[in-house]
Parts: sequence; structure tokens; C-alpha cells
Amino acid sequence: MKKEIDIFFTALMFYTRIPCPKKITHDPDYLNKATRYFPLIGWIVGLFSGVVFIAFTQILPVTISVLLSMIASILTTGAFHEDGFADVCDGFGGGWNKEKILKIMKDSAIGAYGAIGILLLLVLKYSVLVEILSAQSDIVTILLIFIAAHAVSRWAAATIIFTNEYVREDELSKSKPIAKSYSWKEVFGTAFFGFLPLLYFVFYNYKIVFVLLPVFIFRWYLARYFKKWIGGYTGDCLGATQQVCEVVFYISIVILWKFI
Repeated sequence: MKKEIDIFFTALMFYTRIPCPKKITHDPDYLNKATRYFPLIGWIVGLFSGVVFIAFTQILPVTISVLLSMIASILTTGAFHEDGFADVCDGFGGGWNKEKILKIMKDSAIGAYGAIGILLLLVLKYSVLVEILSAQSDIVTILLIFIAAHAVSRWAAATIIFTNEYVREDELSKSKPIAKSYSWKEVFGTAFFGFLPLLYFVFYNYKIVFVLLPVFIFRWYLARYFKKWIGGYTGDCLGATQQVCEVVFYISIVILWKFI
């Protein structure tokens, strides 16, 4: 149990800015095992974002509350995944081969592709969340939307580790170390924590679980795209996948609620 707690805190330290015990380090073995808790970290980030949204809707309009909830999410993770998305936009937008793409993604400076990409992503996320939450008043449903979106999108990102090869970067990489290996415990853990929040929607309206289909399609396409151009994935690719799949989750809910 103590080991599992340390592995969880390794995941918490790596994927968020939440303070952790000083004894927790970026131990490679624990970091690989921490993948199983990646969607669980999504519970924490989603819950915090949802609580911020609900709290501010008591005194502010939905539009401003959504923006504040997004800021809360970014502050909690240190823009970890948003940074990955911007780097992927720069790398794949400006690079024409594997070496060039990886070199651009290592650069800490953000380029035109990254700036435009992250701006459009955040505007899209904001617009879709306003559309969803303007029509919702049930606190539990609101919290579960945030939690499920963050958990499922992190599950989608984590599964790329299970199906694709990590593209090794040299010592000049600005990236933190990431999980590169896994066991059945990581596969089971990511699925368990990724899908568990959806159980509420099974009873609320079972058709909501169909959001998994577009999320999986986009996850499959991104993994295939990364493999085609660089032969696998990097940490930035996982961050980009999480961000894209989170937005796809929200858009899918809007579509499902409109037609079912």
C-alpha cells in the first residue's frame, strides 16, 4: 500500500503543481507505474475546475465562470498538456521530417503554429463549455462532466504508451522524463479510472457513453499520425492528445444532448 501511495504521489507531482511529500522523486520505475493513475489525476483536475465553476456561478455569469474554471485547470497542471499541444502544432506544422519535427518540439520558444493552435483550442474549449454548462443546473452532473472529460482524455493519451513506441530524445530535450514502459496493472488502472466517472451517465442517460466513440477515433488518428511522421510518440504528443480528446469529449456531449 505504501508503494502504491508513493506511485500515486509520483503521478500527482509529475502531472500537476499540487505539493507532494519531499521524498517523492522522478524515479523511473515509479514513473512508469504512475501511468495507471494518470486518469485519476484527471479526477482531481476536473473536480477542482468544476468546483471553481460552481462557486463562481453563484456571483458571476456562466461565461466568466467557465473562463475562471479553465484558468484553475491550467494553474493546477502548470499548462503541462497545453504546452505539449502548442509544441506539437509548432513541430508538425513547421517540420518536414522526423529530425526537424523533434528539433522544433524541443525548442522552448513558441512559434506561429503553436500560438495560433493553442489560441483556437482554448477558444473552442471555452465556447463548448459555455454551451454545455449554460443548460445545466444540477451540481452533480456538472462536476461529473468535468471529471469524466479530464479522466477519459487522459486515458486516451495514456493508451498511446501501450500501442506505440517512445521516440527517444537526446539530453538537450527540455521535456521531463515520461513513462516508457507498462504492465497489465497500468492498462487496467488507466481503463478503470478513465471509465469509472462515466457510470453516472449510464444511469443518467446511457447514450452519453457514446462520447467514447469520437474520442477513440481521434485518439486512433493522432497515434497513427504521430507514428507516420516520427515513428512513435513523445511527451508533447501525449499532452496534445489529452487536450484534443478533452475538447472532442465536450463537443460530443453537445451533439448527443441535441439529438438524443
